[in-house]
Amino acid sequence: MTSTRRTHRARAAVALALVAAVTLSACGVTRGGEGEANRRLSMYIPNSPGGGYDLTGRAAARVLEDAELSGRFEVTNVIGAGGTVAMQRLLNEEGVDDLVMSMGLGVVGATYTNESDARVSDATPIARLIEDQEALIVPKDSRFRTVQDLVKAWKADPGSVTIGGGSSPGGPDHLFPMQMAKTIGVDPKQVKYIVYDGGGPLTSALLGKKIDVGTSGPSEFEGQLKDGSLRVLAVSGAERLDNVDAPTLQESGVDMTFANWRGILAPPGISAESRDRLVAMFTKMHQTKGWKDAVERNGWIDSFATGEEFATFLREQDERVETTLKELGLT
Repeated sequence: MTSTRRTHRARAAVALALVAAVTLSACGVTRGGEGEANRRLSMYIPNSPGGGYDLTGRAAARVLEDAELSGRFEVTNVIGAGGTVAMQRLLNEEGVDDLVMSMGLGVVGATYTNESDARVSDATPIARLIEDQEALIVPKDSRFRTVQDLVKAWKADPGSVTIGGGSSPGGPDHLFPMQMAKTIGVDPKQVKYIVYDGGGPLTSALLGKKIDVGTSGPSEFEGQLKDGSLRVLAVSGAERLDNVDAPTLQESGVDMTFANWRGILAPPGISAESRDRLVAMFTKMHQTKGWKDAVERNGWIDSFATGEEFATFLREQDERVETTLKELGLT
């Protein structure tokens, strides 16, 4: 073999090595240091596009990408049984350390009402992100101009009012009207409640007048509230929201408050190192201007928690839902 041919082969080998290194880096195989920012991740969202988990999950993924705290996210809407399908799928991915799932109170409730063994407390807790108020939402020309109009009709004939929500029984959109019914003296068992898989289908039902009232987070209806095709009768928190022109339930004569929440889980069985890396990533995201802007824009309430605080909270939420469903006579 001539020296010229040996030189060409040596150069080819170096070139191939460089290509392999670049390819591995682009695929997110790089670990540690600056490589973490290039690591691709996947996110499950347990309802349809336009729902609360979808809004929160995609907002978090976008901020993480924009702030270069992660590589690109592959976001997948895993639809079915109010989030139970996604929850079981996450638990089946034991040890997978590049996957997270957005979730919240609705997923907790769905696992109970669907009699699933897939408990949120069995996953790896990463971070609780936000709290969100519920709202009573009606079409612009609804017969209900105020909350008291709704209360009067509901008490007179519970079956005459059809309510829709974007979560299964046991989720926030279901628990909220059930607790409101009990507060005003209506038997929760008489409430006509229809399940829609997320904010998108619920919006269509309201605009199509298939239901009288929708219960969900107001941020899911931002466009329709802005153009006036939908109205908010009241919000469920202790204080009014800056971005929603509506009173609280308490101001409207209904003595109750209600709060939803959303957070991030990872599969069970991941290493402590992987868990800490994900917690650190979302902690840095929480500190960015992009995330603060998203919280303000959507009217969310910052409720950030990680580690044992979030793990304890998840166990408490399991107990909260089970107890509430029993108190309402719905289990």
